[in-house]
Amino acid sequence: MTKAKKEKSSADGDEATAAGGNEKSYHELIANVNPIAQPLASRKLSKKLYKCVKKAAKVKNIRRGVKEVQKFINKGERGIVVLAGDTLPIDVYCHLPIMCEDRNLPYAYIPSKDLGSSAGSKRPTCVILIKPHQDYQDAYDECVEEVSNLPKPL
Repeated sequence: MTKAKKEKSSADGDEATAAGGNEKSYHELIANVNPIAQPLASRKLSKKLYKCVKKAAKVKNIRRGVKEVQKFINKGERGIVVLAGDTLPIDVYCHLPIMCEDRNLPYAYIPSKDLGSSAGSKRPTCVILIKPHQDYQDAYDECVEEVSNLPKPL
C-alpha cells in the first residue's frame, strides 16, 4: 500500500515539473537583461538557438565559458556566439561582442543563463560558441542567417 502512494506522489511531482512549475516566461526574463544585451534574440530565435546548442552538445561541438570562447575566437575558429543577457557583472564578458565584430562572427544575446543546462552542464554558462557540423547543419544555417540579420548596436 505504501508503494502505491509513493508512485502516485512521484507521478504528481513529474506532472508539476513537466508543466513548467518554476520556468519563467520570456517577458519575465527580459526584465533582468543587461543594458548592453544588443542584439537580443526574439523568443522564436532563442528557442532555435537553444535547440542548436543541444544538438551541438550531443556531438561535443561547442565551446563554453568566457575563457575558452575567447581563446578559440582568437585562434580563428568559426561559429555562432551565444551570450546570456542576464550575466552580472557585465565586465566579465563585455569584450566578446567587439571581438566577434572584428572577426565577422555572428553573435546574439538570449535572455537567460540556461545556456549551461541546454548544453548538458550543471553549471550556468554565460557564453557558448556553436561550431558547424554535418549532423545539425540545417538548424545551424538557419540560426546563422537569423542572427546575422539582427540589427547590430551602434
